[in-house]
Formats: sequence, structure tokens, C-alpha cells
Amino acid sequence: MFSTMTIIFIVLVVIFMPLILYLRKKRFQKAAGISVLIFGAFLLICLPLVHSQTRFQIVSMDKSSPPAEDFRLYEGSSYDGEIIKIKDQVLIDAPVIKQLPELPRGCEVTSLAMLLQHANIQVDKMTLAEQIKKDPAPYREENGKIYFGNPHDGFVGNMYSRSEPGLGVYHGPVAELAERYLPGRILDLTGRAFEELKIHHSDQRTVRVIVKTTYKKLPKSQFETWHTPSGTIKITYKEHAVLMTGYDEDYVYFNDPLTGEKNRKVELAGFREAWEQMGRQAITYVHP
Repeated sequence: MFSTMTIIFIVLVVIFMPLILYLRKKRFQKAAGISVLIFGAFLLICLPLVHSQTRFQIVSMDKSSPPAEDFRLYEGSSYDGEIIKIKDQVLIDAPVIKQLPELPRGCEVTSLAMLLQHANIQVDKMTLAEQIKKDPAPYREENGKIYFGNPHDGFVGNMYSRSEPGLGVYHGPVAELAERYLPGRILDLTGRAFEELKIHHSDQRTVRVIVKTTYKKLPKSQFETWHTPSGTIKITYKEHAVLMTGYDEDYVYFNDPLTGEKNRKVELAGFREAWEQMGRQAITYVHP
């Protein structure tokens, strides 16, 4: 989409350039000169305004990256006019928190706690576990069908024990909770290109993502269909949330809440496929 000032600038060019050429052709040199001065004045006024409306510019140093128009622009006002170059490799020092033993199914809120703590918000995983939105739909099987909650609507099942049915929660409720701690600074990147995650890393910000415990794409046999109050959904019990802390040419690095390992590395290709298969779910934040 073009900004208003960009459109005005284009209109001025379309009007003035033919006018100047016409006047010169008819030998109205004085009128042509005045038109050139007026056009120049408009340029001096409009160009800075056009530039100021470019909220955030992205420059990729990776020739294999998607074109810039595939990225969406940041909304944080503190990023006006700033250019971030995608680095060849990044490794961020972020807090690592283990979900066990208190939260056997708490990888999502534990990863969120790591993200928030890296943003200098001191909140613990147990507080987030209590505050995260829940989907209260009970688990039942009937006529060969499974009826349960929807992780897009809230945490499904029991987070504190595997002795009862449960799964987890997806990006929407997590971003909503994160917004309470960083109002106006949370970016839900879900659906974006993987290359865009590198932009945030290159700005020294971690990214919370949902992948698989296998860190690779799963066969369809690993998924099952649930019937929820808000519609059917395919889920896998291999779903896992981690805090991405970096990348290089071959590997992705992340803090794993399940093992407590800091800057764990796995092959980038498989990690990316796992992330894409889970709907490209990702959340980060902007600097104040």
C-alpha cells in the first residue's frame, strides 16, 4: 500500500513534468523556469514527508531470502526509519527456565516466562500458568470421535499433571497474556515467513515459537481430529513450545523448557518444517 504523501508526490510528478516539457517546447522559458522552481519546492517539502512515513525498513543480507514485500512492517513507533540487516548468525543470551516438575504440560507458559524475562519483565511460570486463558471443555469420546477443547481458545486440559487429559495452548491466548505485561509491545508473528524471525533475532530479541518435540515434520498419522465447541481441529501430542535464541547457516538455537537446556541446537531445515507444520506460530516483542 502507498502512503498518502507518496501518492501526492506521484501526482505532482505526473502534473509538473509534462507541463514543464510543454512550456519549454512552446518557448515559454520564463513560465517553464517558474514551474521548475515550484516543482523543486514541492520536492523539498514532500520527499522528507514520504521518507518519514516509511515506518520500518528491512534489509536482507541473505540473497535466498524472500523479497522484502513478503515481510510485514513493525508497528512500534520507536522503529521509525530504522533499518535492521539480517545477520548471518545470531546467538542471544536469554534466561532458561525448566517447566518440570511443576508443569508437565507447561512448555507454552514457561517459554513465555523466558521471553518476558529477557524483556526485563520479572514474572514466573507458575503465575503465567494461573493467568493463561483456559478452554473448559471436558474430554470425552463418543461414537469413535474425540470431543475436547480448542488450543486456539485457551489452554486445553490439565497443565499440572499427565494423569489427566490435556494438550496445551496456541499463540492467540499466549499473545493476549503477554500483552498484559508488555502493553503495546507484543508482536504476534504467526503466519509470517521464517526469514522474518531472523530480523527480530538480528535486533537481539528472542522469539517464542511452537514446533514439535521431534523438531521435524511429522507424518499425518501423528495427528488426530478433535471436535471442539468452536469447530474441528487437527492436533498432535508432539506439540512443543520453545524460545528461539538464534540461528546460523545450518542450525537453529533455542532454550528448551522441557530439558532445561540453554541454546540447544537442531538442524534448521527440520526445525523450520516443524514450525511451518504447526501453523508458523511465533511471538516476540519490540524494544521500548
